[in-house]
Amino acid sequence: MKVFPKWAEELGLDACIKGFDFAPHSPAEAYREVVNFIKNDPNSLGALVTTHKIDLYNACRDQFDYLDPYAQKLGEISSISKKGKALCGHAKDPISSGLALEHFVPLHYWADYDGDVLLLGAGGSSLAMSLYFSQDRFGSNVPKHIILANRSIPRLEAARDILDGLNPMVQFDFVHNPTPADNDRTLASLKPHSLIVNATGLGKDGPGSPLTDACRFPEDSLVWEINYRGELLFKKQAEKQAASRRLHVEDGWIYFIHGWTQVISEVFHLPIDTALINKLSDIARS
Repeated sequence: MKVFPKWAEELGLDACIKGFDFAPHSPAEAYREVVNFIKNDPNSLGALVTTHKIDLYNACRDQFDYLDPYAQKLGEISSISKKGKALCGHAKDPISSGLALEHFVPLHYWADYDGDVLLLGAGGSSLAMSLYFSQDRFGSNVPKHIILANRSIPRLEAARDILDGLNPMVQFDFVHNPTPADNDRTLASLKPHSLIVNATGLGKDGPGSPLTDACRFPEDSLVWEINYRGELLFKKQAEKQAASRRLHVEDGWIYFIHGWTQVISEVFHLPIDTALINKLSDIARS
């Protein structure tokens, strides 16, 4: 919210940002009222949706003239925009998470090393990454084994419904791990050259880490903490082992930047290339 005016100045946008705050899982009528306002107010060009992506989709999908395939597949909306008189809903996470992954995962990594992927958490970010990894355009350069580990069973069942059969080259496993010690055991089963992602929210939305301090990361692996602010205990655990186990540890800054710029591009119909993303990142850090 604070950085948007600086970005608007850089992009030459005559626009300001206003927030709508809701309690988690608010009544459907509240979401519908806001979407109706955006749809009919000529001065409202669109919105970035954060915590309420799934609830808004469930409450308001009939109010949209267009929903992109990712929104329909994931059952969520993260971007609201307009094209002429049409109200459009997009799920941008598969794109923004993919761009963030391409920032630090080497080209042909999966074909070269055949490592595993462990996604800690089975929420929207893990589903988005799973969709990204499973695209046919990657051919054989896909992780052959993706594990989603989560504390609660319903999220895992919902993930299975979405991901099962997505790509015959990718085996998905859905693992119920109620405790960090359970996650440690799953972590210990991974091959070298794997990718481990903290998509639980722990370390940002709540204290702690999905792993214990006794965990051991697989050697020569990539570790991604998708948050960029907060306690970030998971990231610190990985950094302690980075030298001895040859880990590359990444934070969530570039994910944050891509998440915002994807929506800005959609709302304002602006092409945003790598050079501009780097410029906007520098502005946000300043």
